[in-house]
Amino acid sequence: MMRAVIVDDEPNARAELRALLQATGEVEIAADCGNAVEALQAVRRERPDVLFLDVQMPVVDGFELLGMLDPDDLPAVVFVTAHDAFALRAFEESAADYLLKPVAPDRLRRSLERLRARAGVARAAPPLAPPLTRVPCLAGRAVKLVPLAEIELVRSGPAGVHVVTAQGELFTELTLKVLEERGGLLRCHKQHLVNADRVDEIRPGDASDPGAAVIRTRGGHDVPVSRRHLAQVRARLGI
Repeated sequence: MMRAVIVDDEPNARAELRALLQATGEVEIAADCGNAVEALQAVRRERPDVLFLDVQMPVVDGFELLGMLDPDDLPAVVFVTAHDAFALRAFEESAADYLLKPVAPDRLRRSLERLRARAGVARAAPPLAPPLTRVPCLAGRAVKLVPLAEIELVRSGPAGVHVVTAQGELFTELTLKVLEERGGLLRCHKQHLVNADRVDEIRPGDASDPGAAVIRTRGGHDVPVSRRHLAQVRARLGI
């Protein structure tokens, strides 16, 4: 049985699709989500076989959400939308299928057949996953979309991944891998990324580790540079 996550900002649409999928007897609904942040959490937690994803959602749309998912976590994707204008782009993103609302039961069964046929390649990353331009972060009960240009550094620790800007520090569900590969942030340490455009200076590190260094950002934050990443940091900064 396939495990699925449904993502749609309309509760009625989620409920209708859930009922249709359950009626097939072939799909277990692992979660249904009303926004991209909930979806990021659900995909990482549940590791579903398929993501039934609405395209047009407020704040973060379906295509942008794909760019925020770690390729290692990415399931097969079936776009579900009321508009056919996005069909070409959906298949450019390697979508398994594209369903128009209201979803017809027969059309949904054909989609499930297609998913079964491509089992084994379902976790292939979309070749044209869009680059990140902003990072969703939790700010109390709200979601704040932080432009990449405002990020000084990103650090990972026991409490998760945190984005640091001149205004403060915010938690994000995105991984360091996604922020590095799709956001263009510079890996300087196993647990740290830095925005190369926000680097003010780089200096030698502690005497006990002569191969390392420390970056000072324009906002006055110190970021460690490990010996392993020092060469690529110097190359990126042109020094």
